[in-house]
Order: sequence, then structure tokens, then C-alpha cells
Amino acid sequence: MSSDIAQTPVSGEHHWTGPPPSLLTLVLLAAVSPLAINLFVPSMPSIAADLGAPYATVQLGLSLYLIMTAVLQLIIGPLSDIFGRKPVVLVGMALFMAGTAMCVFAQSVEMFLGGRIVQAASASGMVLSRAIVRDVYPREKAASAMGYMVMGMAIAPMIGPAIGGLIEELAGWRMTFVALGMFGAAAIGAAVVTLPETNRFRGAPLRDQMASYGVLARMPLFWIYACSAGFTSAGFFAFLGGGPAVSNVYLGLSSFQYGLYFAATALGYSMGNFLTGRFSERRGLDRMMVEGVFISLCGPLITIALFASGIEHPAAFFLPLILVGFGNGLVLPNASAAGIGLKPDAAGAASGLLGATQIGIGAVASIAAGFIVGKEGLPIPLCLFLVACNLLAIGFTLVAVRMGRPA
Repeated sequence: MSSDIAQTPVSGEHHWTGPPPSLLTLVLLAAVSPLAINLFVPSMPSIAADLGAPYATVQLGLSLYLIMTAVLQLIIGPLSDIFGRKPVVLVGMALFMAGTAMCVFAQSVEMFLGGRIVQAASASGMVLSRAIVRDVYPREKAASAMGYMVMGMAIAPMIGPAIGGLIEELAGWRMTFVALGMFGAAAIGAAVVTLPETNRFRGAPLRDQMASYGVLARMPLFWIYACSAGFTSAGFFAFLGGGPAVSNVYLGLSSFQYGLYFAATALGYSMGNFLTGRFSERRGLDRMMVEGVFISLCGPLITIALFASGIEHPAAFFLPLILVGFGNGLVLPNASAAGIGLKPDAAGAASGLLGATQIGIGAVASIAAGFIVGKEGLPIPLCLFLVACNLLAIGFTLVAVRMGRPA
């Protein structure tokens, strides 16, 4: 896989002739935000003990981060449509570094949570890496490029929990945030050196850019694509919110063991994105989305069947949920490309609104999952919740396919 996205002549609404964006740079920028979600999760009990706070309070470091990420995506998109992608990315990443420093030196849970909120500015890399791809490529090619980009990006959250758990055991939880800061610094350096400005529509007044949200809000198909992505990823975020309790309380695994099992689920996500990159242009966005949502549904159903039959091994919980990650990898790049492609002259706003909807639904699902597993960390109620999320995703995806054909 080349470090530059291969340039191909395009027609229609895209006439990009500048230097190609570096795929490695886009991967680094897009990976910072999900890595910041996953790296610290195994350390939450240690953070609670060190700062003298209840575990539930420290767990807000996950949900507040997700909620703030959703809110910021609404702002990041229009700002990048006005000022350009690169300046907004660099400012967002600078704020992320400041928030990371707050977490490293936090002496109270309030300062730690404040740092997590500021860290959410890393959403600029996640949002605008998608918008940059959509600036350069038409609909089907964009989905393929996003698949390759997210496949590479998924490596970071795939190994993040295992690395975070290992760092916490060897050097303490603060060093996990030092490592996160080093990764962010590498992304900033790559963006400064290699990232071109790809927004050819920048400079419009703010009211015009905000009007893009009004246009998008009146497009039912956009919301259906957004909800398809949102409820598909809700299954993954629910697993992220409830999985550690099942792992630690019900199955008796250590933080490092949880990280290793979690890597298998994230590997499925990476595999799904690889297939999106290979086959989206050939098979089409709609077909890949439909296949993805049904594959995601199979994961929790298999886990429920295994546990109901008395097989309560960690592998019976984690390995079938690889299919949840795999299905996400098929759905999310294609749904993003389809939704953003409905209004390519405001790709930043469309990417931000779609991402905010997706992460917002995921944040609610992660909080709900924490309550659903309860103090006992029960796996079957969690998997039933994943089934419900996937059934909603299937409904929205089938409607999107039906509406998208005449569009």
C-alpha cells in the first residue's frame, strides 16, 4: 500500500489536480481520536484509585470524550469549509496536545476529565481525513480510499488496549498519556510537512457554510445514511462500554488480557475495511452496506447461543464479536462516502454532521451498555443490546438502499 493515494483521472464534480494527500498522514491524523478512546480504558481502575475518585466518575472520561467529539464535529466541518482543511486540523491537534498534558499532570479527577474534554479536539483529524478524501475523489473511489485509510487507522485502536494495559502495568497510567502525546506529535509533524490543502470551495461566509446544515437537515437520505452508520457503530461502542465489565467481573480477566482479546475484535474491523478498499468500486456501496449489517448481527447472536448452552469461556464472548467489527468495517466507509457525496461542495459540514450523529449514537450506546451489564458484568444482556442496535442498523440500511437507487 503506497504512502500516497494513487491519483486517477476523475470526472463529474471532482477535478483535483494538486499533489495527492499522503495516505500515511491521513492514517495518523484519523487514528489519534480512536486511540485516545481505547488506550486509557484498561487504566480506569488505576486512575480512580490514584485520584481518589469513584470508578463511575473516571468512566466519564470515555463518555464525555465521545459526547464532546460529537459536538465538535458540527463545528469542525464548517470551519474547514471556510478556512481550509489543514489549518483546522493543526489547531485541533494542538488542542489535543494541551488536553493530553492536562491528563498527564492531573492531580484531581476534575482536571483529568477537563483534559479528556480538551483532548476531544483530535476529532479534527478524524473528520477532515474523510473530507480530504472526498475532496479528491468521486463517490465510489472515495469509499475505496476510505476503506484503505481506515484499515490502516484501525491498527492503532486494535492494539491500543493491550499496549495501554502493558504500559500501565510497567510504568503507571500517566505514561499511557505520554505515549498518546508522542503519537499526536508524530501526526502533527506529518501534517505540517506532507498535507496539501484540498478544499477548493473555502472562503464562503459563515452563514453560507452553516446553511449547508440546513440543506443537509432537509435531506432524508442523508439522515438515513447517518443512522445506518450510527446504529452499526453503536454495537461496537456498546461492546466498548460494557465489554470491560464482562471481562473483569464475569470472566475474571486482567486488563492486559482484555486488551489482547479486544484486539481480535478490532482485527475484524480492519479486515472489513480492507475488503471495502478492495471491492467497493466493483460491488457498489449499497451491497457492501447490506452485507455488513447482517454480518454484524451474527456476532452477538453466536455469543448468546454459546453462553446459553453453558460455554462461558472468554473466547466464546470475544471471538464471535469479531463479526461486529468486521461488519462495521464494511458499513462505515461506504455509508460515509454515500452520505458525504450527497453534497460534495460542503464535504466538511456533511462529514461533521454525519460523524456527530454516528459518535452521538455510539456515546449513548456506550453509556447504556454500562448500565445493562450491571455490577455482575452479565454478557447475555449486553449481547441482546447489541442485537437491538444491529436490527435498527439493518432497517436504516435497507431503507437507504431503496431510497438511494433513484437518487
